[in-house]
Amino acid sequence: MFSSYVVLLLVLVALAAANLVYVFVSRRQPGKDYSSIGARMKVWWGMFFIFCLATLFSPAVSLVSLMILCFFALQEYFSMIRGTRKADRRLFLWAYLAIPVQFYWIYTGWYGMFIVFIPLYVFLVLPIPRLLGKGTFGFLRSVSSTQWGLMLMVFGLSHLAYFQFATPEYGGGLVLFLVVLTQLNDVVHMAVSLYFGKKKVVPTANPRLTWEGFVCAFIATTAAAYALAPLLTPFGPQASLWFGMLLSLAGFFGSLTVSVLKRDLLIEGEDKAAAPKKSYLSQIDSLTYTAPVFFHVVRYFFEFM
Repeated sequence: MFSSYVVLLLVLVALAAANLVYVFVSRRQPGKDYSSIGARMKVWWGMFFIFCLATLFSPAVSLVSLMILCFFALQEYFSMIRGTRKADRRLFLWAYLAIPVQFYWIYTGWYGMFIVFIPLYVFLVLPIPRLLGKGTFGFLRSVSSTQWGLMLMVFGLSHLAYFQFATPEYGGGLVLFLVVLTQLNDVVHMAVSLYFGKKKVVPTANPRLTWEGFVCAFIATTAAAYALAPLLTPFGPQASLWFGMLLSLAGFFGSLTVSVLKRDLLIEGEDKAAAPKKSYLSQIDSLTYTAPVFFHVVRYFFEFM
């Protein structure tokens, strides 16, 4: 494995090169819509900044940065829900309060509480503020949609922060490996679907996802995992190939699931086609699936976690 500083330097060079290519291509072809790629580039730079903070300072700084990321992701999720009432807003407040508690378990290294706090305790306690609102109309919708948001935007993404506390030696490299492959999978899938895609996977959920894009992204992510694993992780060649395939599949289902959520429950009327494309959540949707899946598979099969 390379030094963390060398890895950060390589990522910086790769990001700068990708940004130059994006600017050049978008200017040469103004008729094409590259807004999604541009938004994803901003997410990459934000993630790179978090990695720099974690490497140059301490994991606690990265913890706070990722906690803020979860807060804004959950805030945007709640802002999309239509027809919220006073009782729903009280429920949202309780959901926000769960974020610092979840990250406190990470900071203390209490894995058992980290893994059950939102799926179990928050799930059981969350209906109480809604019940105290003295209203039964829309109870199931408001409670279930809030819990969905917590599971995806807080519980799923919070696994990114736990890597460095679970394995200080490899944590930074594992997170970098995870994020780079997840974003690469999304970009390849989107680019191939934009230029060559014809057979849509689920047109009603996300018309931009095609089978051609899925196959190309699957191959590219697996190949990138094989190339990056010796630099960032302790994985062998065979394990790196398996992880590349796993992250490609998990990222695809994460993107598809969040797309369905936004179209079915959150966005109504004329906003259905445009809002998901402009949404910040569209840039991190895959991570809500890949982060927990990657974390638990690594923890199950490798002793260093």
